[in-house]
Amino acid sequence: MNLIVDIGNTQIKAGFFENNQLVKLETSTLEEIEFICGLVSKYKNTYNVIISSVREYPEALIAKLKPQCKLVLFFNSKIKIPLENRYESKSTLGYDRLAACTGAYGLHEGKDILVIDAGTAITFDFVNNKGQYIGGCISPGLKMRFKALHEFTKKLPELSKNENFNLIGKNTNDAIISGVQNGLIFEIDAYINNLKSKHSDLRVIITGGDANFLSKLLNNKTDLHPEIVLEGLNKILNFNLLILS
Repeated sequence: MNLIVDIGNTQIKAGFFENNQLVKLETSTLEEIEFICGLVSKYKNTYNVIISSVREYPEALIAKLKPQCKLVLFFNSKIKIPLENRYESKSTLGYDRLAACTGAYGLHEGKDILVIDAGTAITFDFVNNKGQYIGGCISPGLKMRFKALHEFTKKLPELSKNENFNLIGKNTNDAIISGVQNGLIFEIDAYINNLKSKHSDLRVIITGGDANFLSKLLNNKTDLHPEIVLEGLNKILNFNLLILS
């Protein structure tokens, strides 16, 4: 069984995979060593582990896991992946972006793919039908946009996403919600439409904390895949197991 660990700024996700299927998902805000080592002790048939982290290199965690697991990998720019990475600044590329694209290409091999990750920031990443990761763009997410309007003005309140909104706001709160949410929806739809004009058979996958909220509001069809990052990391782990075998 594979253990896939995604260490974020505020939360850790751990997915257990058997035969390329996610069979168990655990999340925690605990300290990473306590949480992950506890899972390995609980599920003793864990053989291979890959860790992705936005924090510092988890040296102590890896040292704890190595005696208990057959293979422990830390996902960085040196780890081989089943995509050709054509990004110009590979060392600054977020590994969650690359992992998500790897997972998406595993679902739609031979197709042009756009992966949208709607989190704190909105990332758009493009993989062509040759399996080449080309790049994308980064834009402020919903929460960041609401927060920016509040912090960079003297009177506007800090609001949050709301399912009840119109094109035209008739009071200040409604105008903020309309501006932020419609602005982001228009941005995503326009980005998809522009890519579709160049890649007519484009597949679009959306993930991230605001993905479910946004996907229902877009004019374009998107496939919702909440755990595409974990799926991509699992594919990267299996790819490296084949190389080492």
